[in-house]
Amino acid sequence: MFIGIDLGTSGIKAIVLNSAGDILASETVSLTVSKPKPLWSEQNPEDWWNATCEAMCGLGRQIDLSNIEAIGLAGQMHGAVLLDNKGDVLRPAILWNDGRSTEECREIEEMIPCSREITGNMMMPGFTAPKLLWVKKNEPEIFEQVDKVLLPKDYIRYKMTGDFACDMSDAAGTMWLDVGRRDWNDELLESTGLDLSNMPTLFEGTQVTGSVLPEIAKIWGMPCAPVVAGAGDNAAGAIGVGVIKPGQAMLSLGTSGVYFAVSDKFMSAPDNALHSFCHAIPNVWHTMSVTLSAASCLAWFAKQHDTSVVEIIGEAQSLDKETSIIFLPYLSGERTPHNDPIIKGVFYGMTEKTSRAELAKAVLEGVSFALADGLDTLHEASDVPNEIMLIGGGARSVYWRQMLANVTGVTLNYRDGGDIGPALGAARLAQIGVNKDCSVEDVCPLPALVETYTPDEERYAQYLMKRASFKELYLRLKGFKG
Repeated sequence: MFIGIDLGTSGIKAIVLNSAGDILASETVSLTVSKPKPLWSEQNPEDWWNATCEAMCGLGRQIDLSNIEAIGLAGQMHGAVLLDNKGDVLRPAILWNDGRSTEECREIEEMIPCSREITGNMMMPGFTAPKLLWVKKNEPEIFEQVDKVLLPKDYIRYKMTGDFACDMSDAAGTMWLDVGRRDWNDELLESTGLDLSNMPTLFEGTQVTGSVLPEIAKIWGMPCAPVVAGAGDNAAGAIGVGVIKPGQAMLSLGTSGVYFAVSDKFMSAPDNALHSFCHAIPNVWHTMSVTLSAASCLAWFAKQHDTSVVEIIGEAQSLDKETSIIFLPYLSGERTPHNDPIIKGVFYGMTEKTSRAELAKAVLEGVSFALADGLDTLHEASDVPNEIMLIGGGARSVYWRQMLANVTGVTLNYRDGGDIGPALGAARLAQIGVNKDCSVEDVCPLPALVETYTPDEERYAQYLMKRASFKELYLRLKGFKG
């Protein structure tokens, strides 16, 4: 049996997987995000660890963990966890959707003019490197104590094993990695006041980085099992649904929305705010567009009305008319294609007759338009994949799946188990890591096809017109700070 642990923004999810690919147990523990100032987004790493322990103990109540062979880790990318020389946390972790470091992005690109060629990416506030330069400039007393910089899931690894390690897919999102060479870059580290001694050791996603400490294993009721490097959440999600080869792609509807396409070489288009990262398996890369607020927009809207996301989608589906209302889903700024941390969410076109159902439908459409912007941007830079698979919690909605096909104008497949997420990919990486006879293809098959969603040409044409208004609204509001 193998365990996969996924550190998400909204919670920890842990699963137990057997060698046949069956999920035997699952446990989820919720987390909260702190936003102490505009553009800030932080979490306490100790909360992650406490939630991990709670989740593991929850698994132990469901199933005997004494035969666990290995653990894999997945997690939210780009976060900055700062440790002193005793391994203690120096400040709250700055998260992937934090937008405070726009100026630092410009400074790094001025210091290292070839940074986009090295990393394959435009420097953005969400990435880790500009966060560290911000800390250096604004919290020098903290920066002087920094001994190690870890990504979120790798803090869990440190608490679990005592090791400082990171996988290639997660490291690629720091802007300190030479993504083509799959190694840390000294110049980029130096631009933020760091060097190799501050960084974790790099591993491919299937490599073992250490073992569970005896005292932790005793609490969890399991052996001192090996722990593999794992993956960033998007790469782990791709592993979980068998998106491992060139020509495959997935559209993930989680807190953020991600369009992820696999390639067998390093390729990039950073000027369009696309991301080029390492995949979680050796000699494979991927290109990715990111919409910062996807299913989180639905969760926000449902919370304002004291109801559920399911109810909100149901109201939108029951609406028997089209709505001219436009929703900009930029609750945390936006990444692809705008790289705009200050743009805000907007409803436009409301009157005194506007209903909640119309607003709900506008939210679904607005997120879909933003995702379509990402698809278009990626398809302009590379070939259209052979298959695009829908995954993530938002993909459970049949109504939203068809809307996405109608908005994007591309055929989308929904496969069985597409909502399980990165924890499954983490467990599969663990399985590959300790079973040398297992190939990636054997362990990571495509799930069974549930349904194919083909665009309705009439609706696609209508949505093209509304998308034009959506894009114009963004351009008119760009730079407006309110």
